[in-house]
Amino acid sequence: MSNEFKYQGVAANGKAIQGVLVADSLGKAKKKIEQLAQRHRVKINTISPRKTFLYTVTLENKKKKIKGRQSAFSKEEVAQALKKIGYENAKIEPVLIDIKPKVSQDQVMMFVNLCSFLLKEKMSYDKILRLLAEEENNLTMREALKKIESELKKGKEGTEVFKKYEHVFGKFPAYMLGLATKSGNMAEVYDATAKFMERDAEYRKSVKQALISPMATVALTLAAVAYYVLKIFPDTAGIFLKFNLKLPPMTAFTLKMSDYLQATWWIWLLVIAIPISAVLMWWRTPKGKVQRDKLIINLPIIGHLMHKSSIEIFFRVFAAIYSGAENNIETLSASAEACRNAYMEKGVKEIAIPLMLKDGMSLVPALANADVFNRSTLSRLKSGSETGNVLASARQIASFYEKETTYKMDNLIQYIQTIIGFFIGIVITLLTMVSAEIALIDTSSMMN
Repeated sequence: MSNEFKYQGVAANGKAIQGVLVADSLGKAKKKIEQLAQRHRVKINTISPRKTFLYTVTLENKKKKIKGRQSAFSKEEVAQALKKIGYENAKIEPVLIDIKPKVSQDQVMMFVNLCSFLLKEKMSYDKILRLLAEEENNLTMREALKKIESELKKGKEGTEVFKKYEHVFGKFPAYMLGLATKSGNMAEVYDATAKFMERDAEYRKSVKQALISPMATVALTLAAVAYYVLKIFPDTAGIFLKFNLKLPPMTAFTLKMSDYLQATWWIWLLVIAIPISAVLMWWRTPKGKVQRDKLIINLPIIGHLMHKSSIEIFFRVFAAIYSGAENNIETLSASAEACRNAYMEKGVKEIAIPLMLKDGMSLVPALANADVFNRSTLSRLKSGSETGNVLASARQIASFYEKETTYKMDNLIQYIQTIIGFFIGIVITLLTMVSAEIALIDTSSMMN
């Protein structure tokens, strides 16, 4: 989770300097500050992370105490802030274990929807932030809203303010909310952000139901079968081997497989685990993410639905922030980052945008050269470009693919669940047959 770090030092001319930056950890903050120091020839003396302090103020009548918590870089800052509002001799202690709860996407979506509603009711934005902060139960979200309200009141740029809280809202929602502060119609931007988050959540859920859950189910089923074959079945059927009884074919074959796997299980574990681990680690790299997402959209049956879902999100974001300029580079870049497909993002950023900037190519041909959009999408976008209404075309593409992918994905998930159920049924049937075959063993010799 990102945090703010305050640095203090001395410039080459002897003047004291200080500043604040955001980083994920103290180590990363030190690296950034060292780079700044070398660039500007500054000697850094101290680096202080923002901490949470608890304070208790006893009023003059000593009958009432005021308790609270405040985020600051030092106890002195908290004391000075309390002194400004007339609270003297406050007891201030740092929070020893400051565990801040994570803000869920549902909580962010609720915040965005409430903001949109209150903006339509003509409530001022600072009052909205103050109201929602007071009603918020999540400590992390409440503190973030209070800081945002304070920084916006000081006249700071909205995009810069919200960028500092990407760890709370998410990268793209933070970008959109910052953009809304400069928009002439904040409610519309908030509506578009809420719709994006809703579709993004549905996209993730679809990926989980269509890919991750079936793979996990198959893996767990195979693990259960392996445990049965390696442990339970040999302990049961092995009793008959002690009496040199003739075993039925399936029982004998299963025991042979069990003996083989018991002797070589570690080899098979390495054969399976090493490639999977290597692929998963590679997929975490920038190049690996691109190849992974390219593979996903080329998968049979499900691939084209995933591709269309990414196209839908791309043009939903595009429509939300498109300004009408032909070379709206920031719009394309933000849309590519939001589409949740590294392969498409690479194509737009590294092919389409450079063609528009360097060669002066128009929007549709540049996107066609990126080779990450299907023909239908490019055809509709071209029609909108020719009539001068790219925005309407982008909205139509997003709406059409939303309806298509939602319907087809639901059917596909049901189909996959049916196949998984059929697979589990076959496995259980085979295990039952093998187990039941033990009853056919002739045990008459054991009685003699």
